[in-house]
Amino acid sequence: MAAVTLEPTTVVVASESSGAMGIAVKRFAVTLVRALFSLALVLALWQLLVWMWGPEMAFSTRGPADVWRYMFGAEATPEIRSAIFSAMWLTLGHAALGLFAGTAIAIVVAFAFNVVRPLEQGLMPVAMVLRSVPLVAMAPLISTIFGRGLVTVAVVGGIVTFFPTLVNVSLGLQSAPQQSVDLVKAYGGSRWYTLLKVQFPFALPPLFAALRATAPLAITGAMLAEYFLTGTGLGSTLNLARNQFKYNSMWSQAALATLFSVLIYALAVGIEGAVLARFAPDRAKAAKAKA
Repeated sequence: MAAVTLEPTTVVVASESSGAMGIAVKRFAVTLVRALFSLALVLALWQLLVWMWGPEMAFSTRGPADVWRYMFGAEATPEIRSAIFSAMWLTLGHAALGLFAGTAIAIVVAFAFNVVRPLEQGLMPVAMVLRSVPLVAMAPLISTIFGRGLVTVAVVGGIVTFFPTLVNVSLGLQSAPQQSVDLVKAYGGSRWYTLLKVQFPFALPPLFAALRATAPLAITGAMLAEYFLTGTGLGSTLNLARNQFKYNSMWSQAALATLFSVLIYALAVGIEGAVLARFAPDRAKAAKAKA
């Protein structure tokens, strides 16, 4: 009898897991289609604005077709594409560094706030005040303290990522049902065990909501650090192209940064679906229903 009952249970668990992964894949595909549709709308609006600006702005403005011809047209050269894509890959690396650093630190701080409540009451208002300071105004101070290397890029990108993630994860940890928390404590579960096993799954949807918002912003933060501080990557080459009146290159780099921002957003949604399907399948189904 035991062998008969164990087999269908395993099948049910496997089917639920595969169904959750199917939801993740479908959600990623739907989000990618929506992102591409949004990108098409942006291109159409871009072209419309170029037409509205008229001949008087033709010297400094470029449309989507102009960018395509510059990058891949008959007169395009491998050197042009190599220079732009090399800067783009460097910027993506800087963005990933800032995104990882800001997200990891935000999760650790949110855990500390949840374990030591007076810490949250004392530091959260300070964090919100610091968030209101423009990042451009903080750039000279950041460069003075951390220099002009990768650490500076991580700090700038981390600032962009840190605050939204901290707020979302903190609220997610607090949203866990108190009955579940009390039950684990009653059976001898430690504070950290309760935090990881009960509360953190409830913080996963808010965490990925923050990730969807901050992943594209990480590119902006990386370009800002490159523009003001490091002198490398897409932020620096875009500024150099503007100063040298190379408008074809400038608009091409801006368009490429926008395209990768859309793709990174879709990638964040795909990772969200996969993680929720593995660790919080009910939440994954609820997210699919809301999508």
